[in-house]
Amino acid sequence: MSREKEKFYITTSIMYTNSPPHIGFAFESIQADVIARYHRFLGEDVFFLTGTDEHGTKVAKAAEEAGKNPKEFVNEISKKVMELKEILNLSNNDFIRTTDQKRHWPAVRKVWLKLKEAGDIYKKKYQGFYCSGCEAFITKKDLVDGKCAIHQIEPEAIEEENYFFKLSRYSKQIADAIEKNKLKVVPETRKNEILSFIKQGLEDVSFSRPRENLRWGIPVPDDETQTIYVWADALTNYISAIGYFEESEKFKKLWPADVHCIGKDILRFHAAIWPGMLLSLKLPLPKTIFVHGFITVGGQKMSKSLGNIIDPLELVRKYGTDAVRYFLLREIPSTEDGDFTYEKFEKRYNSDLAAGLGNLVARVITLAARSNSKFQMGPSRRLGGWWEGWSPNSKQIPNLKFQTIINKTWENWKNALDNFKFNEALVSIWDLISFCDGYIEKERPWEKSNKQLSIINDLLSVLANISQFLQPFLPETSEKILKQIKTKKPEILFPRK
Repeated sequence: MSREKEKFYITTSIMYTNSPPHIGFAFESIQADVIARYHRFLGEDVFFLTGTDEHGTKVAKAAEEAGKNPKEFVNEISKKVMELKEILNLSNNDFIRTTDQKRHWPAVRKVWLKLKEAGDIYKKKYQGFYCSGCEAFITKKDLVDGKCAIHQIEPEAIEEENYFFKLSRYSKQIADAIEKNKLKVVPETRKNEILSFIKQGLEDVSFSRPRENLRWGIPVPDDETQTIYVWADALTNYISAIGYFEESEKFKKLWPADVHCIGKDILRFHAAIWPGMLLSLKLPLPKTIFVHGFITVGGQKMSKSLGNIIDPLELVRKYGTDAVRYFLLREIPSTEDGDFTYEKFEKRYNSDLAAGLGNLVARVITLAARSNSKFQMGPSRRLGGWWEGWSPNSKQIPNLKFQTIINKTWENWKNALDNFKFNEALVSIWDLISFCDGYIEKERPWEKSNKQLSIINDLLSVLANISQFLQPFLPETSEKILKQIKTKKPEILFPRK
């Protein structure tokens, strides 16, 4: 009797639809895709969710500026986000939209009524600071020189009657969960940051706004004069998409999420408000929140006014999907800010992909074709895009040096991926590529000798392992390498730019 696979549920944040997707959301989506593909390789039953956050004042304003109604506007943006699946070769299983009235809205209403039933929703008049960038009420401690620390804009002073969520009730439980890694926050710097924030005392948060001030959103179920606040609506996507409303078998199997991938600007919502909601709902907390940094362009923040927003579609058209995936995963530290320039991109492309990986594959396949090597790939059956049963030890290479370095690569690669260090995992693969280049120069397999075939077969076997190490990162390239090993027909993987 076969053992049931262990589940693994991973999400991205859902992209806000006030503008088309840029390279920052592409970065997060690719990171999540690598994690999802890696866990499929580990034999787990992976469910990978992404989607779009389509309500709120910023969306309504952007639609108005574009001369469109909000529904028409978000349909266009959401379509562009969905197209990233093909453009970036993402392996997500589902895509949730917060305007989905069949799946999402019923779950949001259920959450609201459950929070109210728990005694955690109450109405009061509120006077305070509202940041339009955050779409949130903020306190004086969130200000730097009178401006929002994240968006660098002065908040608006607002007085209105809203429904509030008793987040303060859950301060200690949330802090305890994070401190004890029951809710793990990665990296440690973000864990310390959120703990410091929580220990100042979590305040109750506004969970609605008057309908007259926020028409584009889900009405409060038992008070249609109010609209559910965008974050209370958006965070629910992680459970609405998997059947929370009907408490489906899928929901029971998948929740809690194993990993939420998010940007550092929304850490407080995910590591304070969301856990508070889940505790009130008596649902388990997510296991891990993985937090990445921002991508700057030439040292500057991306913005419409500067005209420096990088469109991932244009990058892919020019350089190819795997080249874009490689640059973002290799050049941008996984948990810190990183910088994009076309000069940096082309330098990485030419040195690492064209002259590095591409050159090695071309050399080895050309040598194999000329020597009439009889090397055969291992198992022929596939599982989830990987060779069934593959591990570096499943292809015993007579050359002990090669076997040792492959085993070392495997350990470094797996350890890096287990800790979300994508750039370090790639470094371990490129170290193996460099080792192969040195081996070729030393052994000179183009010269006829009694060792020629065994040298080439060793190289082909290592190449097969390299293609598998690459699979979560560069899935298309991984397939191309395997095909070339089988056919012994060299093809250029990355033409020089």
